[in-house]
Order: sequence, then structure tokens, then C-alpha cells
Amino acid sequence: MDAHSESLLEQFRQRKPLLVELEAIVLQRLQEALNQQHIQVTAIDHRVKEERSLAGKLERKGSKYKSIDDITDLLGIRVITFYTDDVDKVAALVAQMFDIDWSNSVDKRKLHELDSFGYNSLHYICRLPEGAPAELCRIPFEIQMRTALQHVWSTLNHDTGYKSDVQIPREYVRQFGRLAGMLELVDNEFSRLRTSLADYRRRMQSLVASGQLEEVPLNADTWDNYLLTHPFDRLNNRIAAVNQAEVFPAPLQPFLPILISFGMQTLGDVQQMVDSQSDNAYLLALSRVGLTDIDIITESVGLMNLCIVHALQNGGGTPAVCRILDTVSGGAQPELQRTACDRSGANGALAESIVRHASSLPFMQR
Repeated sequence: MDAHSESLLEQFRQRKPLLVELEAIVLQRLQEALNQQHIQVTAIDHRVKEERSLAGKLERKGSKYKSIDDITDLLGIRVITFYTDDVDKVAALVAQMFDIDWSNSVDKRKLHELDSFGYNSLHYICRLPEGAPAELCRIPFEIQMRTALQHVWSTLNHDTGYKSDVQIPREYVRQFGRLAGMLELVDNEFSRLRTSLADYRRRMQSLVASGQLEEVPLNADTWDNYLLTHPFDRLNNRIAAVNQAEVFPAPLQPFLPILISFGMQTLGDVQQMVDSQSDNAYLLALSRVGLTDIDIITESVGLMNLCIVHALQNGGGTPAVCRILDTVSGGAQPELQRTACDRSGANGALAESIVRHASSLPFMQR
């Protein structure tokens, strides 16, 4: 190593404490900004260059650098995203937070080489903006942004020695190229799929909000959206009024497998049950709580009675009621197969009591 390179290495040793301090500041700001913008990333790698690594670099091309400030990757940070479009989101955020040296930054995604997939990352050379300590503001650092698949590909290339000085047979070069193209397609399709799913969810939310429930398939996402419309409040309040009871929140997600087991395929099917069976569900609830002094009920009371009425009207009897109770309390499998329930347990006794009360009601006499 020549005297100039030795001088640069000594400057690095003196600067290293500042690089460590800068690393902590940049990492904290970056993590806070990503959290505020709700941008999920798979990892943020960071490092201050090791002296041995810098020495090797200076041995090869130390004459290229006039001062230590010309070496822009002494501090390196790599943000690894899940999706390709998130790379641009992170880049926009980085451009807002730091001063970018655009002349030395590079978008390697524009190379358009078949085997360059793993290297298609954004490289920004940055500095802290005014307001930070002056001795830190003048130190450049590099932020790389790439997807998880690009990162994996780059690592695999490095491990296989594909980019080494050893001449690779053409057949292997072609194989690397094919794999790179496949991974790039997968990377793009994951982003496309996420966009399509987001559009689908927005469309389902719009249909639910507009009341076009017959067009909305019944699944976990649409069920949650449906619950936001509070479809069971009217029945709950009607039941609560019997004893002037208070209605307390309760999770209604456990009822989804019950509704699916009834053969309901759309939210329209659920709404039809609400519209056609609310009076009967009220009568069933009234038969059980009308002569009590219960003054607290949960939001699940209306839907529970709706499900029980539906099951009984379709010939389910005590076993069906028992399975509903088991599922809501977490004791049954989601598929709600027609297996015997344990009538000796608490839910079995409660199911028999419910069926007894229901047997005298008008909807069971038809």
C-alpha cells in the first residue's frame, strides 16, 4: 500500500467513532420514518466498513480517492423490501429525509441486463441535512434499496462465484440468465398480486357499504367488513330492552365457520337470515331471559340466537345447537362436521335447555 493509501486508512481510523455515531442516527431516523409511513420491510442491514476491507479496496484503487470523503460507502445501509413497488416508496422517503448526491447515486434497475436481477437495486449516496452536527453532516453514506428476492439472488450469485474472475462456461451463464428472468417475473407478479388483492378488498368494501351484499362472497375479509356495519345491533338492542340490560362488546368472528357450515356463500345469505329470522331469534331470547334479572348481555346474543333458530328450523336439533355453542366457545372444529356433541358437558346441558324453550315457540310449530 502506498503512502497516500496509508494516509486514507489513518483518516478512516480517526473518523470511525463518528461513523458509528452516524450509523445509529441514520438507522433510528430511517426506522421511525418507515414505521410512520407504515412501510413494512423484511430487514435493514447496516455496517461500518471494516478496516481490512477498506485496506483491500485502497490497495486496488487507492489513487482514485483524493480524500476520505471521496469514499462514499464507509457507512452502508441496505433496506430490503417485500415488494418491488416498495423500493420506490422507500427511495422517496430517503430523498425526503437526507440530502442525496444524485451525481454519484445510481439506479441499477435501469441496466436491463438479463443476468443483472440480483444487482437491480437503488444506490443513494446521502448526507444528513442541515441541523445535524456539522462533523456528521459532511460524511457521506450509502443506502441501498432492493427486494428480498433480489437480495437472495445477489447472495446466491456471490456464494457461487458467478461474478468472480473465473471464466464461467457459457451453459452455466445461460442457466443463471434463465433463473434471473424467472425470479424477476416472480418479483413483479407478487407486486401485481398485492395490487390486485388491494383492489379486490376495496371493491368488496364498496359493495358492503352500498348494501349490495348478494354480490359479496362470505369469507374472513368480507365478514369483518360486514361487521363494521353493525348488522345485529337492532336485534341486540331489542333483546337488551327486555331487562333494560347493557350491551357489552364481544367478538363475532367465531361465528363465521358456523355460517359457512349452514351453506351460506354470500353476505346476502347472511343478511337474508337476519331479515327473515330476527323476530324468531327475539322470541327465543325472550323465552330464556324474559323471566330473569339479567342486566348485562354481549353483542353476540343476537347472532347466537339467529344461528340457533336457523339450525333448529333446518332439523338440526340438540346436536346442532351443541355444535354451535362448542364452536363459539372454541371447543369444536371450524368445519362443524355432523359429529356427536358431548351432552354431558356444560354446552350439552345448555343446548338441551335451549331446545326445550324453543319447542313451544311458534316457529317450531310450523
